[in-house]
Amino acid sequence: MSYLIHLVEDEPNLNQVLSSYLSKEGWQVRSFTDGDAARQAVRDHPHLWILDIMLPGVDGYQLIREIKEDLASMPVIFISARDAELDRVVGLEIGGDDYLPKPFLPRELVIRARNLLMRSYPLPAAAAAAVSPPILVPPYRLEPDSRILRTEHELVELTSKEFDMLQLFFTHLGQAFTREQLLNRIWGGDYFGSDRVVDDLIRRIRKKMPELRLETLYGHGYRLVRP
Repeated sequence: MSYLIHLVEDEPNLNQVLSSYLSKEGWQVRSFTDGDAARQAVRDHPHLWILDIMLPGVDGYQLIREIKEDLASMPVIFISARDAELDRVVGLEIGGDDYLPKPFLPRELVIRARNLLMRSYPLPAAAAAAVSPPILVPPYRLEPDSRILRTEHELVELTSKEFDMLQLFFTHLGQAFTREQLLNRIWGGDYFGSDRVVDDLIRRIRKKMPELRLETLYGHGYRLVRP
């Protein structure tokens, strides 16, 4: 589902980075850099608001009050670099659904946003039945629909290409792939460049996932085998 997200963050670079990460999920993102402009969009009813607390003009506390007065069920995530404990308590007391203190990884915000959207807008039964099941290659668990890779204790931060490569290996366990096949599958047939990008990607994956048995087949390519 293509959700509409309203992001309110007054720091331009962070606003741009967060907007980019949210957009990569296939969501529409409308960003604001001050509370006054965001205030004008309260009645547009996006699927989710992500609010910084400290803003020029109207602050995040006032915004959430107006958002909740207009539509009490509207999901809201607070972000803030101020006193984390105080902001968290106050934000949740006045209607915030989640709180994320700065600094944080953009990917964590994406995950929290996705979880809140799924709770707020449950899939119909037919759509829920079509959700792809997780793929287990212990100690790792790959979740195709949410594009998350986790162990029992933590999430593994992955780039888009790293996830695509892992999904290919996880769904073809034991199958050998040449560099050319991997280039075509991950980068597309119109890619022009060295096939060494495959080796670089494999090297990054191995560094992030040291327990993964991703084997090199010299003179051929790579394959993932069971632990």
